[in-house]
Amino acid sequence: MEPVTHFLFGAAMGRAGLNRKTALATATLTLAAEAPDVDVLSRFGGSAFGLNHHRGFTHSFLGVPLVAAAVVGFIYLLWRLRGRKTRNPNLPPRWGLLFAYACLAGLSHILLDFTTSYGVRPFWPFSERWVSWDIVFIVEPVLLIALTLGLILPALFSLINEEIGARSKGPHPKPSGRLAATLALLAVFACWGLRDYEHRRAVAALEARSYQGVDASRVSAFPYMTNPFRWYGVVETPNFFATMDVDSLAPEVDPESQMQIRYKPEETPVTLAAKKTYLGRVYLSWAKYPVTETEELQSDPVDNTRAAYAVRFRDLRYDYPGSGARGTLGAVVLLTRDLQVVDERFGMRGASTNTR
Repeated sequence: MEPVTHFLFGAAMGRAGLNRKTALATATLTLAAEAPDVDVLSRFGGSAFGLNHHRGFTHSFLGVPLVAAAVVGFIYLLWRLRGRKTRNPNLPPRWGLLFAYACLAGLSHILLDFTTSYGVRPFWPFSERWVSWDIVFIVEPVLLIALTLGLILPALFSLINEEIGARSKGPHPKPSGRLAATLALLAVFACWGLRDYEHRRAVAALEARSYQGVDASRVSAFPYMTNPFRWYGVVETPNFFATMDVDSLAPEVDPESQMQIRYKPEETPVTLAAKKTYLGRVYLSWAKYPVTETEELQSDPVDNTRAAYAVRFRDLRYDYPGSGARGTLGAVVLLTRDLQVVDERFGMRGASTNTR
């Protein structure tokens, strides 16, 4: 998911009571909940390299304790630089417990990313298999609102109490906001429960019918951002893909008026060469419903160093209606006439072709 939800989820875990056991708990949980996304630095190695290493080691069960150790080490450094001071001197930091909290926050990051359609590889490097729950969009407003309110409302009520003279007694009161943070986390789990139920209904509706007289070999339903009852359905048959919107409140799917059919392209020496490239192998290992498009470019028939073909990769799970012909998570491989690689691009750069 996007970073804000990860930060808020970690902070809510701290406020829900874990910050009563050791100092620096909320800070550790908040940072550790987002720390696995440090793998975004892999993009400096190129877009294909970034795709291969995004949600890899740092998003795996093996990587959780190592990322947690790095976060606790960073928190320890800040604590030393601050003169070993904490907000409550009577609650010292317990470093072993903070490490356990950081591991818990790291697992929460994997769980949150698992709920999206992008997926995670939790068993990397032992398995490169991507898994995903497909129940929430990468930006889920319900989660953002619930977690934000769970963290902000207690502070607002505390300010009101201070204004009316209801300041708490004692020099170091216990951290506030436990109930609100707990309710916020419960709201997250409730949202997941509703989304999972509606997702199962959407998938069952897709599986219950045939498409142009052919039974589906595989179906998926992917979420929209604001409507838990509207899903983007993708169906695979031996010869084609079918995409359509699904209403999980309806008893069955009737896609005839808006179903889009995309026939599977034939393999050619050009597409096979593109799929054997580094980007091609990485993209196909990640994509759930990959398709390719081949475009012959204008090139000099004498100069064999210039791109003559552009093979574009797309994953139909991101081909939402209205998303345009080339999605942001597409890729392109440029090849010469003798099928040598000129360039490999993933993401926004993969949506355009510039042969220079």
